[in-house]
Amino acid sequence: QVQLGESGGGLVQAGGSLRLSCAASGSIFSMYAMGWYRQAPGKQRELVARITSGGTPNYADSVKGRFTISRDNAKNMVYLQMNSLKPEDTAAYYCNAHWRAPIGPVYDYWGQGTQVTVSS
Repeated sequence: QVQLGESGGGLVQAGGSLRLSCAASGSIFSMYAMGWYRQAPGKQRELVARITSGGTPNYADSVKGRFTISRDNAKNMVYLQMNSLKPEDTAAYYCNAHWRAPIGPVYDYWGQGTQVTVSS
């Protein structure tokens, strides 16, 4: 029902910046919490940043002060601005849409991922 597509990844030097974009197809985009997750080879997928349907952001401690998540409900878009990138930020980054009905099931959707590589 909801399709997500990420873009904006690439190769960047340490200290540089990238902006990731996630486009959602759903007509009920505004009610979903949106998140960015990342997964490096041999490691677990981890939450990087999340923004609620009301626009409240949350961040992993490792990216606080460097990354900013935002959303544009009119465009069905969510963004992740990444500044002061470090080699340890290297990972595949995934967009996630999440909605739990008050008395119903959970809806979870994932994008295909975009690779971010930070060189030292």
